[in-house]
Amino acid sequence: MAKGGKKAESGKKGDSGKKTDSGKKTGDNTDQSDTTKLKAVNAVTVRHILCEKQSKILEALAELQEGKDFAAVATKYSEDKAKMGGSLGRMARGSMVEPFQTEAFRLPASKTSAPVYSNPPIKTKFGYHIVMVEKRG
Repeated sequence: MAKGGKKAESGKKGDSGKKTDSGKKTGDNTDQSDTTKLKAVNAVTVRHILCEKQSKILEALAELQEGKDFAAVATKYSEDKAKMGGSLGRMARGSMVEPFQTEAFRLPASKTSAPVYSNPPIKTKFGYHIVMVEKRG
Protein backbone atom coordinates (compact mmCIF):
# COMPACT_ATOMS: atom_id res chain seq x y z
CA MET A 1 0.00 0.00 0.00
CA ALA A 2 1.29 3.49 -0.79
CA LYS A 3 2.33 5.77 2.04
CA GLY A 4 -0.24 8.11 3.51
CA GLY A 5 -3.19 5.99 2.37
CA LYS A 6 -6.43 5.66 4.26
CA LYS A 7 -7.35 2.30 5.68
CA ALA A 8 -10.47 0.57 4.45
CA GLU A 9 -13.34 0.51 6.90
CA SER A 10 -14.16 -2.91 8.25
CA GLY A 11 -17.32 -4.54 7.01
CA LYS A 12 -16.79 -3.43 3.41
CA LYS A 13 -16.49 -5.94 0.57
CA GLY A 14 -12.82 -5.13 -0.06
CA ASP A 15 -12.23 -5.99 3.57
CA SER A 16 -12.79 -9.74 3.52
CA GLY A 17 -10.97 -12.36 5.50
CA LYS A 18 -10.78 -14.16 8.79
CA LYS A 19 -9.60 -12.52 11.99
CA THR A 20 -6.25 -13.61 13.36
CA ASP A 21 -5.30 -13.86 17.04
CA SER A 22 -4.18 -10.23 16.90
CA GLY A 23 -7.65 -9.15 15.72
CA LYS A 24 -6.42 -8.27 12.23
CA LYS A 25 -8.12 -9.74 9.19
CA THR A 26 -6.29 -11.84 6.64
CA GLY A 27 -6.78 -10.66 3.07
CA ASP A 28 -7.56 -7.17 4.35
CA ASN A 29 -6.50 -4.31 2.06
CA THR A 30 -4.80 -2.54 4.94
CA ASP A 31 -2.70 -5.25 6.59
CA GLN A 32 0.47 -5.98 4.67
CA SER A 33 1.85 -8.26 7.39
CA ASP A 34 -0.73 -10.94 6.60
CA THR A 35 -0.22 -10.74 2.82
CA THR A 36 3.54 -11.18 3.16
CA LYS A 37 2.78 -14.80 4.12
CA LEU A 38 1.44 -15.52 0.62
CA LYS A 39 3.23 -18.16 -1.42
CA ALA A 40 5.79 -16.64 -3.79
CA VAL A 41 4.63 -16.93 -7.40
CA ASN A 42 5.96 -15.81 -10.78
CA ALA A 43 2.62 -14.84 -12.33
CA VAL A 44 -0.80 -13.53 -11.37
CA THR A 45 -4.14 -13.24 -13.13
CA VAL A 46 -4.99 -9.62 -12.57
CA ARG A 47 -7.74 -7.05 -13.13
CA HIS A 48 -7.50 -3.33 -12.74
CA ILE A 49 -9.34 -0.07 -13.08
CA LEU A 50 -7.25 2.62 -14.77
CA CYS A 51 -8.15 6.31 -14.77
CA GLU A 52 -6.04 9.25 -15.87
CA LYS A 53 -7.53 11.57 -13.25
CA GLN A 54 -7.35 10.94 -9.53
CA SER A 55 -10.88 12.26 -9.00
CA LYS A 56 -12.31 9.60 -11.33
CA ILE A 57 -10.41 6.72 -9.71
CA LEU A 58 -11.67 7.89 -6.31
CA GLU A 59 -15.24 7.70 -7.64
CA ALA A 60 -14.56 4.09 -8.72
CA LEU A 61 -13.03 3.33 -5.31
CA ALA A 62 -16.14 4.70 -3.58
CA GLU A 63 -18.34 2.34 -5.60
CA LEU A 64 -16.13 -0.62 -4.66
CA GLN A 65 -16.35 0.38 -1.01
CA GLU A 66 -20.16 0.39 -1.37
CA GLY A 67 -19.89 -3.30 -2.29
CA LYS A 68 -20.26 -3.15 -6.07
CA ASP A 69 -18.78 -5.89 -8.27
CA PHE A 70 -15.21 -5.14 -9.39
CA ALA A 71 -15.84 -6.08 -13.04
CA ALA A 72 -18.90 -3.82 -13.21
CA VAL A 73 -17.02 -0.86 -11.74
CA ALA A 74 -14.08 -1.49 -14.11
CA THR A 75 -16.42 -1.54 -17.11
CA LYS A 76 -17.92 1.77 -16.00
CA TYR A 77 -14.71 3.64 -15.10
CA SER A 78 -11.59 2.09 -16.66
CA GLU A 79 -10.03 4.05 -19.52
CA ASP A 80 -7.86 1.37 -21.13
CA LYS A 81 -8.18 -1.63 -23.42
CA ALA A 82 -9.11 -3.82 -20.44
CA LYS A 83 -12.27 -1.76 -19.94
CA MET A 84 -14.53 -4.82 -20.13
CA GLY A 85 -14.26 -5.98 -16.54
CA GLY A 86 -10.68 -4.75 -16.16
CA SER A 87 -9.12 -8.11 -17.02
CA LEU A 88 -5.46 -8.03 -17.99
CA GLY A 89 -5.20 -11.82 -17.93
CA ARG A 90 -2.18 -13.72 -16.66
CA MET A 91 0.83 -11.46 -16.15
CA ALA A 92 4.34 -12.67 -15.45
CA ARG A 93 6.67 -11.03 -12.96
CA GLY A 94 8.73 -8.45 -14.85
CA SER A 95 6.02 -7.63 -17.39
CA MET A 96 4.32 -4.89 -15.35
CA VAL A 97 5.35 -1.38 -14.40
CA GLU A 98 6.24 -0.54 -10.82
CA PRO A 99 4.52 0.02 -8.40
CA PHE A 100 1.64 -1.87 -10.12
CA GLN A 101 3.71 -5.07 -10.08
CA THR A 102 4.54 -4.78 -6.39
CA GLU A 103 0.87 -4.38 -5.55
CA ALA A 104 -0.23 -7.22 -7.85
CA PHE A 105 2.14 -9.65 -6.13
CA ARG A 106 1.25 -8.35 -2.64
CA LEU A 107 -2.49 -8.93 -2.91
CA PRO A 108 -4.19 -12.26 -2.22
CA ALA A 109 -6.49 -13.80 -4.83
CA SER A 110 -10.15 -12.81 -4.60
CA LYS A 111 -13.37 -12.79 -6.63
CA THR A 112 -14.90 -9.82 -8.45
CA SER A 113 -18.02 -10.15 -6.29
CA ALA A 114 -15.94 -9.88 -3.08
CA PRO A 115 -12.73 -8.19 -4.22
CA VAL A 116 -9.60 -7.51 -2.23
CA TYR A 117 -8.07 -4.54 -4.02
CA SER A 118 -5.39 -1.87 -3.72
CA ASN A 119 -6.44 0.97 -1.48
CA PRO A 120 -5.35 3.67 -1.99
CA PRO A 121 -5.07 3.48 -5.78
CA ILE A 122 -1.60 2.98 -7.27
CA LYS A 123 -0.03 5.79 -9.36
CA THR A 124 2.04 4.85 -12.43
CA LYS A 125 3.06 6.65 -15.62
CA PHE A 126 -0.26 5.47 -17.12
CA GLY A 127 -2.48 6.98 -14.42
CA TYR A 128 -4.17 5.70 -11.28
CA HIS A 129 -4.93 1.99 -10.85
CA ILE A 130 -7.07 -0.06 -8.52
CA VAL A 131 -5.57 -3.56 -8.67
CA MET A 132 -7.31 -6.87 -7.95
CA VAL A 133 -5.79 -10.36 -8.26
CA GLU A 134 -8.00 -13.28 -9.33
CA LYS A 135 -5.40 -16.03 -9.26
CA ARG A 136 -1.85 -16.41 -8.00
CA GLY A 137 0.51 -18.71 -9.86
